[in-house]
Amino acid sequence: MFESLSDRLDSAFHILKGRNKITEINIAESVKEIRRALVDADVSYKIAKQFTDTVKEKALGSDVLVSLKPGQLMTKIVRDEMASLMGGEAADFKIEGKPAVVLMSGLQGSGKTTFSAKLANYLKTKKTRKPLLVACDVYRPAAIDQLHVLGEQIGVDVFSNKESKDPVEISKAAIAHAKANGHNLVIIDTAGRLAIDEEMMREIKAVHTAVEPNETLFVVDSMTGQDAVNTAKAFNDVLDYDGVILTKLDGDTRGGAALTIKAVVDKPIKFVGTGEKMDALDVFHPSRMADRILGMGDVVSLVERAQEQFDEEKARDMQKKIAKNQFGFDDFLDQIQQIKKMGNMKDLMGMIPGMGKMMRNIDIDDDAFKHIEAMIHSMTPEERTNPSVINGSRRKRIARGAGRDITEVNKLLKQFADMSKMMKMMQSQGGKRNMMNMMRGMR
Repeated sequence: MFESLSDRLDSAFHILKGRNKITEINIAESVKEIRRALVDADVSYKIAKQFTDTVKEKALGSDVLVSLKPGQLMTKIVRDEMASLMGGEAADFKIEGKPAVVLMSGLQGSGKTTFSAKLANYLKTKKTRKPLLVACDVYRPAAIDQLHVLGEQIGVDVFSNKESKDPVEISKAAIAHAKANGHNLVIIDTAGRLAIDEEMMREIKAVHTAVEPNETLFVVDSMTGQDAVNTAKAFNDVLDYDGVILTKLDGDTRGGAALTIKAVVDKPIKFVGTGEKMDALDVFHPSRMADRILGMGDVVSLVERAQEQFDEEKARDMQKKIAKNQFGFDDFLDQIQQIKKMGNMKDLMGMIPGMGKMMRNIDIDDDAFKHIEAMIHSMTPEERTNPSVINGSRRKRIARGAGRDITEVNKLLKQFADMSKMMKMMQSQGGKRNMMNMMRGMR
């Protein structure tokens, strides 16, 4: 995510490393590099210049912060200005109403249909809503079929009418259906085109007028860069929508759309799509995104994801098992499942400060745990409950059953034993002291 931009900005900050203070001379070179980095990321020159002029002015006026190194000061200034450029704070999402109506708009191929389903899944699980998806792309039967498939996948009802070619009629019928069947949220997926045309704009405007949505969202492919910003402006001139959705942010995007869409259209980015899975949706936080672009990680989002998967009752049960030395491979497997639910592993690692750059050229399979899971599933119930019974012949059988080498089984058992020992120490009084002693002994 924004890897090229992150590298270029890092190079710009590097210019100031080792300097005792910021002066107009040494800051000029750094600002010039920042501006180049933004333009290369598909930020318009006008906005890039405004941004760097502000950064320069604030940097030269910050001589009171003499305790900070110039590179650190510049990073903070750029981070704060970048967060401000993207909107400053996360935007509100208004879904009050019986039912509340969300209207999706955008070009064909932007990921609108998929994101409609992701949003329904998000609001169903996080906001305890009962959504109804509405298929209003009357030109592409495949889009209607796709929405039905996605709806079935996430357990959300889908309303469609392939006999009608009138999206206004379908939208009104869907809202009536929602009221009659207890749905408190309606998400309308509209038709898109390969390019902006008058017919599409008249049609989406007619639907907008007929349903009076609580939220009108514009979905845009972030990989289209500055073109995305121009398209967003054209749609906003007609719809005056409430917010922007950026899809495919996990792809090879340069970042121009995310950085400048708020400045050009004056509408906030509300959500971002970060993958193909139905739970690959994040609320957009400008400050957190600025942190990630500058390699500072995003610990807050990481903790939030962990808390979403945290089961207090299971945690208490696990603590009891650890205290009684009863923590087994079934419990370990349960922990793996909770980690996997948090999202893409490489994305999670990128949220840890300093890890993003380290993990950049390392491929982490989404099924990174599959070999471990295979070995655990190859164990008998007794072996999973009481790993101490696993002798040499059992290790060979487990390896054969999982299709792995016996050395991998040995490594898993050793890691599990070390982890169990460490968890046991942390449960006891003076656990940290004992663990430090153990770590010294391992040197």
